[in-house]
Amino acid sequence: MVQKDFYQLLNVERRVSQSELRKSYRRLARKYHPDVNPGDDSAENRFKEIQEAYKVLSDPDKRKIYDHYGTYREGQQVPEGGFQDFGFRGFGPDLGGEGRNHSFRDIFSDLFGAANRGTRSAQPTPGQNREYPIEISFLDAIRGTQTRIKAARQAVCSQCKGSGGTSQLKVRLCSVCGGIGKIQENRQGMRFSVPCRQCHGTGQIPAGNCASCGGGGLTRKVENLRVQIPAGIRQGSRVRVAGKGDAGELGGPPGDLFLVVKVQAHPFFSRQGNNILCTVPVTISEAALGAEIEVPTVDGKARLKIPPETQSGQKFRLQGRGAPRAKGGKQGDQLVAVKVVLPKVRDERSKMILREFAELNPQNLREDMGLDN
Repeated sequence: MVQKDFYQLLNVERRVSQSELRKSYRRLARKYHPDVNPGDDSAENRFKEIQEAYKVLSDPDKRKIYDHYGTYREGQQVPEGGFQDFGFRGFGPDLGGEGRNHSFRDIFSDLFGAANRGTRSAQPTPGQNREYPIEISFLDAIRGTQTRIKAARQAVCSQCKGSGGTSQLKVRLCSVCGGIGKIQENRQGMRFSVPCRQCHGTGQIPAGNCASCGGGGLTRKVENLRVQIPAGIRQGSRVRVAGKGDAGELGGPPGDLFLVVKVQAHPFFSRQGNNILCTVPVTISEAALGAEIEVPTVDGKARLKIPPETQSGQKFRLQGRGAPRAKGGKQGDQLVAVKVVLPKVRDERSKMILREFAELNPQNLREDMGLDN
């Protein structure tokens, strides 16, 4: 198949500068791009031709080969002894791999603007958030604590600085999409423009993969972190550690780390909202006659007065001895539930005293149920 004249395809003179070549390409690419001409096969073919022409003429070495032979094929080498100066040295900047890809990205952005921002392009992409489960004691959840963790995340490769390429080699245009970042696909009889899978929509591929990250631009990093757990945190709450998630791509901001809190059960404290519930055993005499007893709180010990004739299960309130509110405000209370514990009767003397007590204080607890003693 005879190769068409690349200069004619791009509507430029043979001694055109690189800047003028780029302008003409942008104008024609905008006119013939498949997204602008859906279903027009002739426009799609013309777009592929001008894309191929620009790919060759925008590369100084490929352009020399084309000007010398009048044609170009991929992998064609400069002959021994090189070329004579064909007069296009110094016409505009030398667009190496990085510069050429930059122009392709500019063209793609100029052509379709916001319509293509939903796909991955050569724009900074924020990193992903990460979650880290952390288990703390009940009292640490109430009082707040500071702890150390080892969290793994994806960090920017220190060798290639996130580019994924070998530092000595430049990037090159993606051979699948030609640097545009999109390809055409037929799905169920309909044609769609989708991000290129080869370059993930960036339009460029490193000429050599970084030995450290294998070309991904990110490496796994385990970091020792000191994190602050706020007072009053609840079971299942999430604590945000800003900027300690996965690194972003192409210079995008990192994600965040979220600590998912699990609170250990306590032997005698439990939580009801911002109130702390504690059940305290008392004797029959303490409950019947009243007493002042010592009870535990999350802040230490406290004294609690129990009135005479206190029933088992009755609750008393210690104001301000509960959990602090995570967003400030009034602190919760502690609720002390009394549990009357029967004594163990081991001797006849104790049994006699209990019988005498029952005779002196006759009582039918099941009267309301219509039952006799």
